[in-house]
This record gives sequence, C-alpha cells and structure tokens, in this order.
Amino acid sequence: MSALELIIAAALILVLAYRFYGSFLAAKVLVLDSSRETPAKRHYDGKDYVPMNKWIVFGHHFAAIAGAGPLVGPVLAAQFGYLPGTLWILIGAVLAGAVHDMVVLFASIRHDGKSLSEIAKKEVGPVTSVATAIAMFFLIILTMAGLGLVVVNALFKNPWGVFTIGMTIPIAIFIGIYMHKLRPGRIAEASLIGVILILLAVVVGPYVKNSPLGSYLMLSDKTLEILLPLYGFLAAALPVWLLLAPRDYLSSYMKIGTILLLAIGIIIVNPRIHMPAVTQFINGGGPIINGKVWPFICITIACGAISGFHALISSGTTPKLIANEKDIKLVGFGGMLTEAFVALMALIAATTLMPGDYFAINTKPEIFQKLNMQIVHLPQLSKLVGEELAGRPGGAVTLAVGMADIFSRIGGLRHLMAYWYQFAIMFEALFILTTIDAGTRVARYIAQDLLGMIYSPIKENKSVGLTVLLSAAVSFAWGYLIYGGDIKTIWPVFGVANQTIGALALAIGTTMILQRSKKKIYALTTFLPMTFLFITVLNAGITNVFNVYLPQKQMVPAVLVITLMILAIIIMVSSVIKWISILSKTRKAELALENKQNF
Repeated sequence: MSALELIIAAALILVLAYRFYGSFLAAKVLVLDSSRETPAKRHYDGKDYVPMNKWIVFGHHFAAIAGAGPLVGPVLAAQFGYLPGTLWILIGAVLAGAVHDMVVLFASIRHDGKSLSEIAKKEVGPVTSVATAIAMFFLIILTMAGLGLVVVNALFKNPWGVFTIGMTIPIAIFIGIYMHKLRPGRIAEASLIGVILILLAVVVGPYVKNSPLGSYLMLSDKTLEILLPLYGFLAAALPVWLLLAPRDYLSSYMKIGTILLLAIGIIIVNPRIHMPAVTQFINGGGPIINGKVWPFICITIACGAISGFHALISSGTTPKLIANEKDIKLVGFGGMLTEAFVALMALIAATTLMPGDYFAINTKPEIFQKLNMQIVHLPQLSKLVGEELAGRPGGAVTLAVGMADIFSRIGGLRHLMAYWYQFAIMFEALFILTTIDAGTRVARYIAQDLLGMIYSPIKENKSVGLTVLLSAAVSFAWGYLIYGGDIKTIWPVFGVANQTIGALALAIGTTMILQRSKKKIYALTTFLPMTFLFITVLNAGITNVFNVYLPQKQMVPAVLVITLMILAIIIMVSSVIKWISILSKTRKAELALENKQNF
C-alpha cells in the first residue's frame, strides 16, 4: 500500500466527521449558544481569563494537547503493523477523542471555566469530585514526566537541538510583548515575525554547534532533567499572554505547517509503506510492547485517538480564553481531529522505513539480535544525519528519521538530510514542550483545587506568592520522576492514567448530557466510547500490574496503576448511581404528565 492512498482516505474521513458529526454535537447534543457570555469575558483579569481570537485559541489549544502522544505513540504502535494503528486513530478520534474534548470544553465553559473535578462535584457529587481531582493530579504529573523524558532523549548531547529549542522561549516572550504591548491586534504581523525567527534558529543551529558556544550546549541528560522542570515553573508562574499563549500559538504554526509539509512530501515522493498490515506481534511478545494488540494499541497510541490529558487542557487554560461558545466546535472537535491527522502522519513516517531498520532503532542492540531481522538502509541513514541511530528506543528518533528520509527524497535535497533530521527533532520537541508549559500550569490549578478541599480560602486565592509556590511544587514533583526514572517505567503508567481520565471525563460528560438534554438518547455519544475505554484501561491496567510490574518488583508503578483503577471504579459507580437517579426522575415526571393529561 502507498502512503498517498492512506493519507487521502484518512483526510476525507476526518473532514466529513468534522462537517457532519461535529455539527450534530454542536447543534443538537450541546446546543451551543453564541449569545451567552463566556468566562473569559465575565472574569477577565488580563492574566488567566483573557478572551482571544478563535484561531489564536485553536493554536494554543492544539499546541497544548498535541504533545508526544500523537508522535511517539503511533510510532511505537507500528510494531503491530500499520492497519491496527490506522483504524484506532480514525475510529477513536472521531467517535471518542473529539467528542471527549468538545464535551469537556463545553462543560467547563458552562461551569464558569472550572476544572473537571469541580464539574464532577456539581454534576455527580463530592466523592466523585475528590476521586477525579486525585486521578487528574496523578495524570498530569506522570504526563509531564513521560513527555519530559522524550525531550531529554532527543536533545542530550545535541547542541544544535538545544540551541534551536532554547531560542523558542525568548522568541515567544518577544512575540507576547509585541502582540499585547508594542502593536496590539497585529496578529498576522507578529505571527510572521515569530515563525521567521524560529526557522532562523534552526538554520543557525549548525553554526552554533561548531562554535565555542556549542561545547556549552553539549548538555548531559541529567542537566536537561533539571532544566526542563525549571522551564515548566516559569511557564506556569508567568502571565499566560507573556509566554504560554504566544509560544503555543507560534508552535502550532510549526506543527501544522510541518505536518502539511510532510503530507506534501508524501504526495511528491509517494513512498511505499514497508511495514506489513499486521505483524506476528499482534498476539503479544513484541520487543517494544509486550502485550496483545488490544488493549495495548489504545494505551500506546493514547493522545492520537483519545486522551484524558486533553480534559485537563479543556477544563484548564482553554475555557478561560474562549470568547464565543460557537468556537467550541473548532477548538475542541477540530483540534482533536487535527491531532489525529498528526498521529497518522507519524505512523506513516515510521512505517515507510524498512521493518529491520525500524526495529533496530526502536530496540536495544541485544534485543534486536534476537529478532533475526536484517538492517537495510540504517547505516546510510546514520551517515546522512551524522548520528548513530541504532539502539535509540522511545519513538522520537524513529519518527525524525522517517520524516527526514521523506523530506530529503524530494528532488535534490538528499544532501540536506542532517538539517531535515534536526528540524524534525525541533518539531517533536516543540510539540512536547508546549504540552509541558500548559500542563504544568494546569497542574497548578489542580493542586490549588485539592488544597482548597482541605482549606477553602485557598481555592479562590490569586496571590502571586501562592502561584509561585504551587508552580514550584508541581514542577519539582514531575522533575523528580524524570530525574529518577526512565521511559520504560513511566510511559506505560502514563498510558493507563491517560486513558483512565479519558473514560472518567466521558462519564462526567454523560451525566451532564442526561441532566440537560431533552433527548436522553444523545447521552450515547459519550456513554458508548466511555464503556469501551473503561473496559480497555481496566484490562491493560490489570495486565501490566500482574504480568509486568509485580513480577519485576516495580512497586511504584504498580501502586500508581492500582490506585488509578480504584479511583476509576469509585467514579464509575458514583456516575451509574447518578444516571439511575436522573432517568428515574425523568420517568416519574413523564408518568405524572401522562396521568395529568389522562385525567
């Protein structure tokens, strides 16, 4: 099968889904109302609550939700072949992920921009609220740690990459000041300047690498593991317009632009997909994912199809920026479908590599030797990018190589493959860092909510001191996990936590639809994907605990997963009780009306 055929089919499905299913949710299920004042206007403070243009909000939201998941997850899931990942990305994103994001964003806006735990308290009850808040805090810390490790593995001893990514921070601050202080309202002008500066940072990279400054940027993994939490702290503590929003906004241009460029490259080159539709690893025993295609295809792809992390953004920073309820469809539903397209591009880039090359990059040398697979083009690719590529698991390097290979096969560009490779690394790191800055900020909100449950005045406290203290605390928490962990221990726990929160958010959304909709059948839009996802995460969680963590005496991840499973069951039971109560009251009201009419 050719990559071009897959792209065309996927693009058509996603566009039709946005046009028809997204419109159905907006008009019939949620009934969006453009005349209602949004929290961004009602509570404008110039810091967290700031009404913004819908395209800027889309850029921020997409940049925040599209972290490592849609890049790394599909690459790792390619172990099963290209077909399982493609099917789950398309089906999951349309029927579960986009619904999840849109419903949570709507719920937060209708609840004054509150977090998912606060929504759970009002819609279901206090027990569900506490359980949801704890589960969300676990997820956000694990997410930051998991994504941070991917950045570390891509940037350590890579001065070119460190310089390029590092420069995006002052560039974003400059653009934030430019848009809000120097030339307000000149969005297109500021965007053009910002994108040009970021591209210049990529072009200048090799000169910096070969200069005396390059030796100072040859950072070790431990140094990066300290610097990343420091960046997260700054992003969470500074005003949203100064760093977070402009950085995410500019990054979204790079992200969407690079994905479109990759799509164009695939159209021009039309590479063959060399990975078979399914591999022998679908029944388990694979070198990357040691489990069967289901449930681990869902857990591994994560954000590319549905992500509980999105619920944190959709009830965190984004609802405080939406200026009109009608923008919810573009930002929530459209943002998730765009991420699904990114996930498909990542899957295609990985599967165009020869299977032997793919597994040689994504597994340690001693494991690869046992697979009896032949390396084909990897030595040549390593020479072209100027870096040894074999034995670098985690997905980031595999994706960068696949993207660089496609770009460099466009006529006359093969000699620029080192640039393409570093550009792809920058592209991946931007995805991840924009999730880290928004995620750390959301973690601050959640921590404040949790402390507010113990001492209520903390919940509404907006002092600078508390903001700085909580930002430092959450940054230290996920930074500690990075410093002492690795991708193999953190990513699987992140995957289970991520999908668990997704199921819980859909459960809360189901409650909200049942409460408000005259047609209770509309609740199936959230109930059906919730049921599938809940069964999936329970299966994956139990399998990981009893087949992996406990036999290997990995007690920390085992305890985390067991805790998440208990919290999920508590929330699900509470939700079911609430649903029965709602439907019972509805039925009683209908019978009373019938009796009155008959009388």
